[in-house]
This record gives sequence, structure tokens and C-alpha cells, in this order.
Amino acid sequence: MNNANLTVNQTSVLDYFNSLNDNNYKYSFVLFFEEKFFNPDFTTIEQDWMNRNWSLSIFYAIIYIAFVFFGRHVMKNREKFHLYRSLVAWNIVLAVFSIMGTIRFLPNFFEFVLDKGIAGSICERIDNHGVNRCWVWYFVLSKMIELIDTLFIILRKQKLIFLHWYHHATVLIYTWYSFKELSSTGSWFVAMNYSIHSLMYSYYAIKAMRLCSIPKIVNIIITSLQLSQMLLGIFVNTLAFIRKSRGEPCQVSYENIYASFFMYFTYFCLFFHFFRNAYLKKTNSQKLKSK
Repeated sequence: MNNANLTVNQTSVLDYFNSLNDNNYKYSFVLFFEEKFFNPDFTTIEQDWMNRNWSLSIFYAIIYIAFVFFGRHVMKNREKFHLYRSLVAWNIVLAVFSIMGTIRFLPNFFEFVLDKGIAGSICERIDNHGVNRCWVWYFVLSKMIELIDTLFIILRKQKLIFLHWYHHATVLIYTWYSFKELSSTGSWFVAMNYSIHSLMYSYYAIKAMRLCSIPKIVNIIITSLQLSQMLLGIFVNTLAFIRKSRGEPCQVSYENIYASFFMYFTYFCLFFHFFRNAYLKKTNSQKLKSK
């Protein structure tokens, strides 16, 4: 088979992809929008574009932050928008996207970890073809789309905390930069993010529908999972740094490790601060009132 001219035949595509993944997960079908990611010509064009344009993410992040402050100023003396139906639809779309990403990316990721071990899977790139490539690419692009979350908060005049917009802006820059260099640690971050977002956006969608009262424990569980994600991110970067310091091969740059470690550490501090204020302090104050 000529790799540069793959046909859109399910059998040939799967045979080609599975031949590249002898020790990993064997996909039984390919979705129509995943097919083009088996073509090396397409992925080369895609990679070249990101190599040349990843720094646009910095520009987009600056514009986004400026919009945050400008939007809040504009809405200060205006009536809030309710946007109930739009909010429900938006969260359902992101929930479905995250669930699909989890279902399609995680099986091969788990097989990769079992095959290479934890340290090996952190320092070696996962297969950069087909289904995996598709969902990593969509993951990177989704960080631009997710900025719309903030638009809903501003228009509905809800409380917008530093954690929210800082997280959105820095994740956008980091994911585009990491895709440029195809960092080996990226597969861990993609797997974690898809999994947590599947739960988070599903929760947001159900909450927006107002079909039932959601117990407070659900909020606590989701925030706890987010904190766990940050700790795991710190662990992944620490292990990658240790292996590189020992002179062992690890397909991620020191610059990426430093940036990612800083990012995950600050996320952990901010999420812990939010968790303490939202749940621990309220619980303690309620206990004092009940005495």
C-alpha cells in the first residue's frame, strides 16, 4: 500500500493503522472524520501549519483576556442575558465531544501505558497516526472553542474568578506549543483532560437543564478529580525531568517540562484555594452555626 495515497476503505485503513500498532489497541472501526488522519500528506500539512502558527495562541490569549475585562465593563450596568437554551446546547456539545474523545483516545492510551510502562509512556510518543492523531488535533483546537465558556459567564453576569480565565488562556498556549513539538507527555494530559471534561461538561449540561437538584457531593467529586489531575500532571513532569536529568531518552524538551510544571502547580494552588473556600470553609461555618 502506498502510504501517501491511502484509500478511504474501512478495511484497508484499519489494516494499515493496526499494522503500525502491533502491541497496542486494535480499532474495529474508523469514523468518517478520522479517516483523513491516516494520510501522511494531511498530517504533514497539519503539523507544518502548527509549527508556523502556534505562537498565534499567545495573540489569541491576549485578545481573550482583554475581552474578559472589556466584556465585564460593558455588562456592568446592563441587564444580564439568561441564555438558558443556548447554555444547555453548548454544554451538551462539549460533553458529547469530550465523551467521544475519551472513548476513542483512552483505549489505545491504556494499551500504550501497559506496553511501555508508566515511565516509558511518559517519555515516548504515542503513535502519531490515525485515530490518535485525530483526537489530539481536535483536542488542541478545542481549547480555542472552550473560550466561549467565558462569554456565557460574562453575558449572564455570573462571578468570573481568576482561575477560570487564567486556566483557559494558559491551556490554549501550552497545548498549541506542545503539539508543535509533539511532546511525549502530551498523551497523558490529553487523556486526563478528555476524561475530566466528560464528567464536568455533562454535569454543567444537567445543571443547566434544571431537571433535578444535583447533590453538593457531585461538585466536590468533580473539583477533587480536577485537583487529582493537577497532581498527576506535576508527577508526569517530575518523572520526565528526572529521566532527562539521568541522560535517559525522553521525547519532551526541558522548556516544555518547566512550562507544564509551572502551569500544573499554579492550577493546583488555585483549585485548592477554590475547593477550600467553596466547600471546607462553608462546612466549618455551618458546623459553628449548628452549635
